[in-house]
Amino acid sequence: MAEIELRSFTEADRTWLVRAHIETYEKSEGFDSSFGVLIESILDDFLRDHDADSEQGWIVWEGDTRLGSIFCVRLDDDTAKLRLFQLLPEARGRGVGRLLLDTCTEFARAHGYRSMKLWTHKSHEAANALYLRNGWTIVEETPIFNFGQALTERVMQRSL
Repeated sequence: MAEIELRSFTEADRTWLVRAHIETYEKSEGFDSSFGVLIESILDDFLRDHDADSEQGWIVWEGDTRLGSIFCVRLDDDTAKLRLFQLLPEARGRGVGRLLLDTCTEFARAHGYRSMKLWTHKSHEAANALYLRNGWTIVEETPIFNFGQALTERVMQRSL
């Protein structure tokens, strides 16, 4: 088995990351094509505007295979936003998600953020469980209709 490695997100990862999100969420939750449009927009904004001194994206690799992603972006002077946390099914249960989450959290702490926030859906049970085990708390839940589905949007945060 090849070693797990985190690499900085680059434009060369964009197509893979969009496709991975679409395939995962169309299969597991029946999301419609508006989800892929959102992911493309987030990545294009990041590539165009991110501040390398306070924002970072990572892709986790095993050999020549991408397994997932996570991003830390600025929400405001004190708060980082966790985005695009994605882990392919074959990488789950191996500590890779924890590695990504820890890397993102440590980056935020090291770059002066005092807290972190994220937006997710209640239905993402494995991710929510990982967040709760690692110091995140639920601060808001809102029923919404998005991506062609009735969902419960969940906002979570943690202090650094």
